[in-house]
Amino acid sequence: MIACDQFTSQPEYWHNVEDIAGDSPSSYRLILPEAMISTSGQDTIKRINSAMNDCIARNIFTEYRNAYIYVERTLLDGSIRRGVVGTIDLEEYDYHEGTAPRIRATEETVKERIPVRMEIRQNAPLELSHVILLADDERRELIEPLTPAKDTMKKLYDFDLMLGGGNIKGWLVTGENLRAFDERMKGYIERKKEELSLTFAVGDGNHSLAAAKACYEARTISNPRSRYAMVELENIYDDALKFEPIHRLVKGVDPDEFIRSFEGAVGVHAGLWPVKYYAHGREGTVYIDERKGASPLIVLQKYLDSKGFELDYIHGEDTLRELSRKANCVGLEVPAFDDTAKRNFFSAISESGTLPRKAFSMGHAQEKRYYLEARRIK
Repeated sequence: MIACDQFTSQPEYWHNVEDIAGDSPSSYRLILPEAMISTSGQDTIKRINSAMNDCIARNIFTEYRNAYIYVERTLLDGSIRRGVVGTIDLEEYDYHEGTAPRIRATEETVKERIPVRMEIRQNAPLELSHVILLADDERRELIEPLTPAKDTMKKLYDFDLMLGGGNIKGWLVTGENLRAFDERMKGYIERKKEELSLTFAVGDGNHSLAAAKACYEARTISNPRSRYAMVELENIYDDALKFEPIHRLVKGVDPDEFIRSFEGAVGVHAGLWPVKYYAHGREGTVYIDERKGASPLIVLQKYLDSKGFELDYIHGEDTLRELSRKANCVGLEVPAFDDTAKRNFFSAISESGTLPRKAFSMGHAQEKRYYLEARRIK
């Protein structure tokens, strides 16, 4: 089933999941959807942990040691997104401000969202992960060589995902394929150490990974396995990996006054960083001065935060235009993530630390990672 942080305002989606799962073994029993956090308590968490122990006792899982899983996710538009499921060392990851780890959060971490995830994890015998880790591999040398090698690997699963999730296939990476992947990984890591201050960036699931780190730091899980966390590694240059911008709606302002102030603070007469604005049915463009920061979104959010504006975060240009017709509102269209933005993505994070909150969405909700694999942490 899909990542727990999706469809948070659509409880009917989760009711459908429950109906589909029925009495069958399902990862639905092993996670807590965020849509249900406010109505859940310790009893719910205990039921999740009990369900995990029951799955272990009933041998629901097939265990594979010293292996990766190569994954191909066919999305509804027919494109195929490739990844490798493995683990990362939490010693190499940090979400705290002012740190510069090799594995880094891409967006600001909301610390208030961590404690409930810690409660779920600290007594759980298993972890299920929707974390997607990004590699900056424009050469496509790390993951892509597994595609032609899949005929030599054992296929673990091949089926359609529920509720519009597309298709998923997975192959067991062992033996020579594993050794070759490890060698490519070593080369990639050494190359990135020379180029940037980070090696990997967390694309999805940062708060779950932050909870794993917090549990490890607090030693709430004493097993050595708690030092590691399961992720799916994907290449940011994968053509099927789409970044959807999240736009800003500024509320409670005089549109003309806001636009004058915004352009005066960060604008130039022309440049490569255009930001469209919408207000009262009219539109225009402010060109952000590239000397102001590492990316247009960083400059834009810094300005908005400095003024303390009331903001809403909007998916989709049509929705943004419609909402900007309301009185005292201005819609700001965040530039799309094109090939240039992908090339600059890691360098922007290396320079700025993290991107602003609500910087982007990796695809639509149905394209998020599904819980298929589990890993022992106790």
